[in-house]
Amino acid sequence: MSTATEAASEEIHPSDEAHDDHDHGLSDFGYIKVALLLAVLTAAEVLIYFFDDRVGPLEVPLLLILMVVKFEIVVAYFMHLRFDNKLFTWMFVGGLVLAIAVYAAMGTSMLFWTDPAGCDLSPNLNC
Repeated sequence: MSTATEAASEEIHPSDEAHDDHDHGLSDFGYIKVALLLAVLTAAEVLIYFFDDRVGPLEVPLLLILMVVKFEIVVAYFMHLRFDNKLFTWMFVGGLVLAIAVYAAMGTSMLFWTDPAGCDLSPNLNC
């Protein structure tokens, strides 16, 4: 009876040898390097925001670029997407593009949807 149970158990739960070939990501030191890179990029974002008068009109594009780079690093390494199926990569890229499009649409609505006098076009305000 025990041999039948062991055989059935191996069919349901394959040995650990099958799991050795699958790469689950970086080593501990690799994750520390990625975290340090993210810290440097975050510091760059804070500096860009802090010195916005010197950066000028490049502030928002630079922050968006850094946002996309940090998103890619977090998703690729901490969520193990770099080691997964490419379908998941395209799903995350689609979500990122949609998020940037919504952000851009809302940003332009604050800039362009006013009358020449600078008043909001909503009917509740009297300008």
